[in-house]
Amino acid sequence: MNEKFMVEALNLAQLSFDEGEVPVGAVIVKDGEIIATGRNRREKSKNALSHAEIEAINNACNTLGGWRLWQCEIYVTLEPCPMCSGAIVNARIPNVYFGAYDKNFGCCGSTINILELQNSFRPYFQGGIMEEECSKLITDFFKKLRQK
Repeated sequence: MNEKFMVEALNLAQLSFDEGEVPVGAVIVKDGEIIATGRNRREKSKNALSHAEIEAINNACNTLGGWRLWQCEIYVTLEPCPMCSGAIVNARIPNVYFGAYDKNFGCCGSTINILELQNSFRPYFQGGIMEEECSKLITDFFKKLRQK
């Protein structure tokens, strides 16, 4: 695990924040290099699928020319939701690192754990990486939203 990749994910989350999107960013790394990025764009795209992880996985598949991302790792600022956790499992990403825990929708242990379902691919995961910075960005976003 390398914090420099979480810093890049945070930079992407900040871009989403600045555009009025829930601030979540994701990067996919292969052999120590970022090969794909993603960030939340649901409001702009008017599409429920426009989560940071889904965008990053799609970009990584396009970059590598296949759907199996078994040599990659993903860094995301917020614990993946059910959809994104399922996409991570289906893409066969073996290492998942996230910042803030999501006690409402997180599916890497906070509410359920899709990454540990029996009879499926089971990636290694670690949460709480740069948790304070990741949590603050989300808290600030919703505080700003309530003030409007």
